[in-house]
Amino acid sequence: MAERQSGTDRVYASAVAADAFARSLLQAHGVPPEDAATIAGCLVSADLRGVDTHGLCRLPIYLERVRKGLINPKPDLKPERTTPVAAALDGQNGFGFVIGMRAMAEAISMAREFGIGVVAARRSTHFGMAASYALPAIEAGLMAMVFSNASRAMPPWGSKRELLGTNPFCMAAPAGRHRPVILDMSPAVAARGKIRKAERRGEKIPLGYALDAEGRPTTDPKAALAGGVVLPIGEHKGSGLAMFMDIFGGVISGANFGGDVADQYKAFDRPQDVGHFFLAMKPNLFVTEEQYRARIDTLIERMKASPLAEGVSEVLVPGEPEDRVEAERRRKGIPYASAEVSSLLDEAGRAGVQPLVFSDRPMA
Repeated sequence: MAERQSGTDRVYASAVAADAFARSLLQAHGVPPEDAATIAGCLVSADLRGVDTHGLCRLPIYLERVRKGLINPKPDLKPERTTPVAAALDGQNGFGFVIGMRAMAEAISMAREFGIGVVAARRSTHFGMAASYALPAIEAGLMAMVFSNASRAMPPWGSKRELLGTNPFCMAAPAGRHRPVILDMSPAVAARGKIRKAERRGEKIPLGYALDAEGRPTTDPKAALAGGVVLPIGEHKGSGLAMFMDIFGGVISGANFGGDVADQYKAFDRPQDVGHFFLAMKPNLFVTEEQYRARIDTLIERMKASPLAEGVSEVLVPGEPEDRVEAERRRKGIPYASAEVSSLLDEAGRAGVQPLVFSDRPMA
């Protein structure tokens, strides 16, 4: 069906259909086919892994910024080596997904030759799920780190005024017999995208996620977004992490930093100028490949075998929950809420492309 069935809370779409739909919309806005495939792949991957805040629901705001000339659909990306193992990349206000993949490809190339590669990107835009850029490094047998800054949303600990972004970071390491370890997180208690999702879906947010404009704890996502702030994890610890993501993402790259990154939902008078940092590294720089694989497997096995606390059924390693969600959503389809469906159907009509087909029940 092309429209959401009345009375259903969620509708479902296959990953293949969602990917094809996103490609069509992007190409209708002048994005080259190869880049459209990259962007669609990142968005659908986020939806599959349960990172719904960074999936297809973001597509309408990206397209709006393309229409306003704030995202360049055809950047000519050319990393410039500053040393044999470091490069700078001017993103030319392109899609963050395309910039991120180009930057990580350059980091991987350097790491394959020299053992390690680092790329700092400037003049970028929102790049979605940070794990998207660690996955190619893992597939190449490399370790990875991905950092980014973001528009202001979170106060330095002790303040009620937003300054820092919910700056994401990802660290990933391949294993031997086991699945890779992939940590992808925000230094905020909850990414701002989760609060936007709650607002779209008419849901409350848990107490402790955010403060309202007066600095009071709130469960109302509208109050949190209307002049409020999200809170850092671990009080001063999350604030410190966010600051360092701003240093690595913004300060050293030449991008905006310190609250100057433009909010893609509010600032339609200027590009965002987001900054990113990408690192790829061979895991056998200090021990042999065989030793590394055996040692990380031992670490994983010891974690999984740890005695369980009361009420806990299993110890999970980073990335394991996302893998399980992806396996389920590949079988059953990706769930979307009515507000997300409506905006996507509106974009399809505006661009003259075939709408994404939804089912009112899981596919398996």
